[in-house]
Amino acid sequence: MRKSIATVCLSGTLTEKLTAAARAGFDGVEIFENDLLASPLTPEEIAARTADLGLSIDLYQPMRDIEAVPEEDFARNLRRARHKFDLMRRLGADTVLVCSSVSPRAVNDDSLAAEQLSRLADLARDSGVRVAYEALAWGRHVSTYDHAWRIVEAAGHPALGTCLDSFHILSRGSDPKGIEDIPGEKIFFLQLADAPRMAMDVLQWSRHHRCFPGQGGLDVAGLLRHVLDAGYAGPLSLEVFNDVFRQADAGRTALDGLRSLLALEETAGVLPLPAPVVPSGVAFAELATSDPEPVGALLTALGFTRTARHHGKPVDLWARDEARVLVNAGAADRRTDTVLAAVGLETADPEASARRAEALLAPALPKRRGAQDVPLESIAAPDGTEVLFCATGRPELPSWTDDFTRTADSATEDRTADSAPADRTAIDHLAFTQPWHHFDEAVLFHRTVLGLSPHDTVELADPYGLFRSRALSASSDADGPRLVLNLAPSPEEDGGTRARHVAFAVDDLVAAVRGFRAAGARLLRIPANYYDDLEARFDFAEGELETFRELGILYDRDEQGGEFRHCYTETVGQVFFEFVQRSGGYRGFGAANAPVRLAAQRR
Repeated sequence: MRKSIATVCLSGTLTEKLTAAARAGFDGVEIFENDLLASPLTPEEIAARTADLGLSIDLYQPMRDIEAVPEEDFARNLRRARHKFDLMRRLGADTVLVCSSVSPRAVNDDSLAAEQLSRLADLARDSGVRVAYEALAWGRHVSTYDHAWRIVEAAGHPALGTCLDSFHILSRGSDPKGIEDIPGEKIFFLQLADAPRMAMDVLQWSRHHRCFPGQGGLDVAGLLRHVLDAGYAGPLSLEVFNDVFRQADAGRTALDGLRSLLALEETAGVLPLPAPVVPSGVAFAELATSDPEPVGALLTALGFTRTARHHGKPVDLWARDEARVLVNAGAADRRTDTVLAAVGLETADPEASARRAEALLAPALPKRRGAQDVPLESIAAPDGTEVLFCATGRPELPSWTDDFTRTADSATEDRTADSAPADRTAIDHLAFTQPWHHFDEAVLFHRTVLGLSPHDTVELADPYGLFRSRALSASSDADGPRLVLNLAPSPEEDGGTRARHVAFAVDDLVAAVRGFRAAGARLLRIPANYYDDLEARFDFAEGELETFRELGILYDRDEQGGEFRHCYTETVGQVFFEFVQRSGGYRGFGAANAPVRLAAQRR
């Protein structure tokens, strides 16, 4: 279907917004009146610019407080409309959005509203314009789509139809099933937006917290199915008021918006895309560093062994059982000592994963490899992290491990191969701190491109603000790969970045930590007050809490009795490590302990 975006979704001047929409691949735009008023271009120049960019102007908006008003007010409204219709002719736009009135002078009289909208449509038709009447969720007398449709139906004018807006419909809890009773040709326009579920005034919710479909909690796909079943054949158009979008790069926002529409069409069953290939695990985490010695010393103390080296690059493979870490001294971000730069994800079909990513506009990274290197498909996540699609150790597919030459003694590998399953170490999850304006984009990217399922968003107390976090996994209760996206406060601090971390799962955390300490690993120091609080909250086996206190282990227990024990290393550059032990079906990440951990890291 044709895809459009309202200029209000994007930051910048009108010219910058039009360019961003065209480069992202949109077919058309809604021009928000304020953007036109602030532009130095004439309407004719704007029309020429959009045409040059391959865009159509699908909607001009909004006209406010038009209907159900005293006759003298309506006469002034017609004068205003006549001017706007002339402006639209100069723009080459043929549909105008009229919002249901919020004026205190409007009266609760559907007959009067229908009669005045019909007269407005007479004037519009003479100018070659259609009027799309929309129910604002906070409209004074008309606030639901079915009420707006009854007025349009009563007016019975060919130039008057309705505009449906997913936010206005779903934010009020209206049942969208009734949309199917509206003739498709009378649905003049469809505006789409999602939003997180929030308990707040709907006007403030709308003006500041809308987001692209798939980034919030509303069933936008279900609404779209009803609209299409009604016979609607117009464009899918994004209309999102969002404080972050208004400050972010317009090009990135537009691309994210188009990705959201592609995924929405797929969910609604109207656009076949390459099926998601959900990752089955984490093949490796890659650290880029300008000085490999400190991270190497820490990995050694944590029980990792440098088992192999890349045959053509300064990249070492460190392993502890099934957990693998690449230390890359040749691709460092020189702004920091050490960064978590890439992740390899196990996938049943790397090429199919890459096709899915391409269909959803994920940027493919250039394949910088030598003639003997294994070809790996890779893409860039919104935060710049490289995501590589891997098939490790499968004879039917190339394995990235073939690029590495063994350097460790055979005893290490033999121990890894012969270890009992309960003794094995693996990557439990990876945590990536996001730039403040890319958080929702990152959630949508990982959900749609990688097929991961988002968990609920949590907000955590950092000493200097709130720390927003959202996990994604192969499914809501799976043991497969887990990614945690964090949005920290103070975006300018540390150049806009915060430390990322790799979490390793072990079977016996107490034994592991004793080994770390004996080997000289520097673990995060936890205040005694934390353990006093644990004693008040939970019952422990004799001596267990004292052991936690001694070793700096944190603890959490869920409502079903699942338990989570974990500890952290001190930070090296912009990376730290976590070791976790899960039992009893615990699926979380110890969110209750995050404020203590964050404060300890600050110290």
